[in-house]
Amino acid sequence: MFDSLAGALGKAYRAIVGQKVLTESNIEDGIRAVRQALLEADVNFQVAKEFVADVKRRALGLDVIKAVEPGQQFIKCFHDALTDLLLGGQAQGLPVAPQAPLVLMMCGLQGSGKTTTCAKLALWLRKNKKKNPLLVAADLQRPAAVDQLQALGKQLNIAVYAEPTTARPPEVCRRGLEHARTRQHDVVILDTAGRLHIDEPLMKELQQIHDLCKPHGVLLVCDSMLGQDAVNSAKEFHARLPLHGLVLTKVDGDARGGAALSIVKVTGRPILFAGVGEKPDDLEEFDPPRMAGRILGMGDVVGLVEKAQSVIDEKEAEAAARKLQKGQFNFEDFLGQLNMIRKLGPLKKVLGMIPGIGSAMKDIDFDDQHFQRIEAVILSMTPHERQKPDLIDLPRRRRIAAGSGNPLDVVNGLIKQFKMMQDLMKKMGRGGMPGGLGGLMGGGGKSGGGFPGMPGGGFPGGGFPGGGGRGFPGFPGGRRR
Repeated sequence: MFDSLAGALGKAYRAIVGQKVLTESNIEDGIRAVRQALLEADVNFQVAKEFVADVKRRALGLDVIKAVEPGQQFIKCFHDALTDLLLGGQAQGLPVAPQAPLVLMMCGLQGSGKTTTCAKLALWLRKNKKKNPLLVAADLQRPAAVDQLQALGKQLNIAVYAEPTTARPPEVCRRGLEHARTRQHDVVILDTAGRLHIDEPLMKELQQIHDLCKPHGVLLVCDSMLGQDAVNSAKEFHARLPLHGLVLTKVDGDARGGAALSIVKVTGRPILFAGVGEKPDDLEEFDPPRMAGRILGMGDVVGLVEKAQSVIDEKEAEAAARKLQKGQFNFEDFLGQLNMIRKLGPLKKVLGMIPGIGSAMKDIDFDDQHFQRIEAVILSMTPHERQKPDLIDLPRRRRIAAGSGNPLDVVNGLIKQFKMMQDLMKKMGRGGMPGGLGGLMGGGGKSGGGFPGMPGGGFPGGGFPGGGGRGFPGFPGGRRR
């Protein structure tokens, strides 16, 4: 979502790079580029004006550190100002209830993804906070909203309290709370109906629910694709209800990201969660310093490690590493490693979390079907062939190529590089450092591009973006637009 903003802010950084000292003149050049970047990203004009004034004040008041380049000092000022803006002047995290259950009231515009977000939040609370949540279906305006929440609850094994659509939403919420207390639920999430901020009767209904149930926190669900209209609606909701925080949805879309910054500034409330996909577990806790780093192209190594820890089995990875060093690694093991890597998400998104890589990849398209094609080749082998790659002679290779729908040279290239990788790891296990390492790393060595998920971390057909590794035919790596 913040890609366009990150790209534009790179221009501001380049305006300062190469300068010997920070002066009011070159800072003004950078500030001008920052202001333009914010406006292009659909940040509210007044918000942009106040933000660049803050950055300028920080930069001009900065003590010059001789060992640090002026461009880096400017980015540090920008990072700190952006972090403060995203924090919204408030402490992060969900509210704390004096006694169970914790009551969270979800509200937002129609079509903002509120019902799905309720289910995602309940799943997040169960997985990360060990809670026993209850979803209350109080959206009686939208047809099938209750059915949708019940279906999500059944899918995720989360309890849902629902009544006929003829009931009144405030009473449904009240009875839902009573149900939660008798069933020992320690969190209750009220899924209220989506409404326009200009719809007075529905806005009053929202206030009635709040007065009757007295939730510990009201979370506003905002569609990050709405642009400046999201700012107007957020202001109106905040005027009617004491918002605790914001939940951004569709963050994985192509929105310019400015509305998110504007909403935080206008409401003074922080973004607590971000919906980064359509799957139930695609909800991330929002961390302002890390998000500021990603916007500025600094990556998010902590986020990458946390994501890897959640999807990769450490014991399996260690066992695979030991087998690899002993030269016992086979295609069965490789397929298991490949599936672990796929769980991390789209390749470009994962690489964008590595410092310095996001900006380098902005004009490069990655074909995530690499993995599917590699998997098709491996699955076309018999179990015996996968365990004993040396058995795969020419007739077997032809059969595998036909079975996977790939040319013969694709199969030949995969097997050749797999054997090279095995030889490399054997030598490394004995303390050697063969010259072919550059190719497997994607650095353009004569070994060719490496495999995803393997030590060396290259990518088929081009290695690392721009690396020039040859790769095996039919598996293009990153290609420039």
